Amino acid sequence: MPLAELIEVAVVGHTNAGKTSLLRTLTRRIAFGEISDRPGTTRHVESVDLKVGGASAVRFFDTPGLEDAVTLLDYMKALEGCPTPPDRVRAFLRGPEANRDFEQEAKVLRKMLEVDAGMYVIDTREPVLPKFRAEIEILTWCARPVMPVLNFVREPDSRKTEWLETLAAYNMHACVQFDAVAPFVGSERLLYQDMATLLRERRPDLMRVVEHLEQQRRERQAAARTIVADLLVSLAAMRQPISEEDYADEPRREGFVRDFRAAVLLASRTAVDDLLAVYGFRPGDADAATLPGLDGRWEDDLFNPETLRDAGRKLGTGAAVGAAVGLTADIAFAGMSLGAATAAGAAIGGLASQGWGQFGRRLANKVRGVQELTLENEVLFVLAAHMVALLAALELRGHAAQGKVTAGRPAEPAELKPLLSRLQAARGHPDWAQRPRRAAANPTRRTQLIGQLGEQLRKMVEARTG
Repeated sequence: MPLAELIEVAVVGHTNAGKTSLLRTLTRRIAFGEISDRPGTTRHVESVDLKVGGASAVRFFDTPGLEDAVTLLDYMKALEGCPTPPDRVRAFLRGPEANRDFEQEAKVLRKMLEVDAGMYVIDTREPVLPKFRAEIEILTWCARPVMPVLNFVREPDSRKTEWLETLAAYNMHACVQFDAVAPFVGSERLLYQDMATLLRERRPDLMRVVEHLEQQRRERQAAARTIVADLLVSLAAMRQPISEEDYADEPRREGFVRDFRAAVLLASRTAVDDLLAVYGFRPGDADAATLPGLDGRWEDDLFNPETLRDAGRKLGTGAAVGAAVGLTADIAFAGMSLGAATAAGAAIGGLASQGWGQFGRRLANKVRGVQELTLENEVLFVLAAHMVALLAALELRGHAAQGKVTAGRPAEPAELKPLLSRLQAARGHPDWAQRPRRAAANPTRRTQLIGQLGEQLRKMVEARTG
């Protein structure tokens, strides 16, 4: 149900305070406006809408930076015949200086007189100089509610306390801390709740915006977890049959291994692109090669012997997480095992976790002289560790951030062992390696497993972002 009336908000502040960055993050429009370290990047008023249920709910106006508020304040104070502060603003806008020395400031103040409220974006790394005090005073003259938005508060040189004291001196107590590049969890909700405090008559509408954004957040997180869980199930279930003749021929055997590895990498890259799309980022905004521990070479390091040896040590040789039947830590084959190397005793020992179906298939393959390539737990561990870190990074990334998405610390074995243990159920179902095109055709057990993995991913990501 659309809002009865559009809420209009002017985003104002000093040059390079982060106004456009804030709007990119609030509207998830990564290409909106231009972001630059050059002063005065935004020269005209531009609008962008936040939609609720497909209809515009809040219209934001990105305004030029205030550049010379001290001189403008002196000029406006000298104007005669202005009984109220808004009269001074209107008198200035009618005068010649609004089209000359103070053209940019005039665009800001003209828009402030038209909107329901203003957001005053502050770079808290800046000291509270006279020019900022002048900006605050001039903005209050527009007789519109102004909500300060404190940007860059997590930077080491932030002067947040100094700014809060200054704002309180101007009776601006309703302010919000919102890092446009790396927002706090829940900061978006607080921003609209504080705005609802300033615009009491629009509080029901703004609370509907909050509810809509919360629903979007939950849906986004659920979709992201499903992408990762689906990837892990597909890779755990992957089987590549290889005849004894092909296995005996080293070039052909290496070709099978190379193709298998390429399929794993393609599936991983596709999952990363799908995650970016869910969070409103562009393909290529996160490069798998930037994930910590991979040393900039996804193709080399995901299957690098040293990477896998380290993963094997962390996993305790794999047995501690319920390794699948027939899997061996065969580093020589770049993280892939040959099922035919399984001894009968090892196969029988895995019946409890793998089921008779897989055991029967392996015996049949052995009789036919067919072996299978499968993915080692060590590779799944490395991939899952970084996917969890990437999920957490996307949760904390604003749409104004520049450069590639960089995941943080990879998940630890203690976090991942329950997930990998549950994942072993996919080993006995090679048909789960490809997600069915029709949702109705998705096997119920596969769907249930993805849901269970998704719940474990939720807990791991919340522990990192909460």
